[in-house]
Amino acid sequence: MASSSYSNSPCAACKFLRRKCLPDCVFAPYFPPEEPQKFANVHKIFGASNVSKLLNEVPPNQREDAVNSLAYEAEARMKDPVYGCAGAISVLQRQVIRLQKELDATNADLIRYACGEMPAPQFGRRPGHGGGGGGGFNQNSGFYYSSPWSNGDDNGRGEGSM
Repeated sequence: MASSSYSNSPCAACKFLRRKCLPDCVFAPYFPPEEPQKFANVHKIFGASNVSKLLNEVPPNQREDAVNSLAYEAEARMKDPVYGCAGAISVLQRQVIRLQKELDATNADLIRYACGEMPAPQFGRRPGHGGGGGGGFNQNSGFYYSSPWSNGDDNGRGEGSM
């Protein structure tokens, strides 16, 4: 929490709003002069007056978290005006669901392998899941990954055959 109200330079908010940064400036602890884009985004999405009201209503020990949340949402809204951070959350939730399904399938394969119901896995191919494209074993981590760059001819290593 850098306070710029006691230095020579005004905080990013006061500089953006072209006003004098007073010692009791509510923005100064959270919008340092080194981060002008942070306030510019928050101001464009929420407005300086609304942010000021919000900061005055929030207990002082929670203000930094509130500003960080506002800054995150504002940046997300700048990138995706319709969904904002909800769009990013949705993408991550779908990824978690896909990875959970993949983990469940891998655990089922491990159980079948441990019970002797299937042969040992071949590196580069996932047994019982078709041949070739779309993924492979990362030999450094031991995890199967689905490559977004695969075209079905890459043997799971990101190398296309031309």
